[in-house]
Amino acid sequence: MTNIQALIIESGRNLIMSRGYNGFSYADVSQVIGIRKASIHHHFPTKADLACAVVAQSRAVIKAQTEILTAGEAEPDEQLREYVTYWEECIADGTAPFCIAAMLASELPTLPPVLAAEVRAHFVDLSGWLETIMKRGAALGRFKLAASARVEADGFMSTVYGAMLTARAYGQAAIFGDIVQAALVRLAAADGAILIGNDG
Repeated sequence: MTNIQALIIESGRNLIMSRGYNGFSYADVSQVIGIRKASIHHHFPTKADLACAVVAQSRAVIKAQTEILTAGEAEPDEQLREYVTYWEECIADGTAPFCIAAMLASELPTLPPVLAAEVRAHFVDLSGWLETIMKRGAALGRFKLAASARVEADGFMSTVYGAMLTARAYGQAAIFGDIVQAALVRLAAADGAILIGNDG
């Protein structure tokens, strides 16, 4: 990836984050980074191409993080804690106050098919990883699941993204941690599990 492509993608990410997919144009990108629209089209022929690159970059980051967690020696509950801590830090410092794929999902009916497919792929990947964590946690007696591992995975993912939305609505980053902390404690098995976030 060239430097100019990286700048265009970063600009696209920020504009999607603040305005949504349907709320920005290449004229906005051009104004932000100071290059002609024709140059943007050279690298990303359509706005859908640019948005797909933004989502693909985010998916790559999340995939790398989850692979590191999976390859490590952390227990399933600790892996979930690391995952939500990543988002907690991103929200607190403003580097990623909201998952870009989750934000785009709210516009799914109006997105170009190629972009909609990229957004759905993010959810499939993340849900699959969380399902694996849920199954392993239940098998080790560290989680008590009220439903199937797949349903619990989708429920946990929804809680994380809902917590992002609530934190944004209130303008209080700490709310994210409060909500996901409660979800993690509810998930923890009564016996043998670490109550996540409780150090004492």
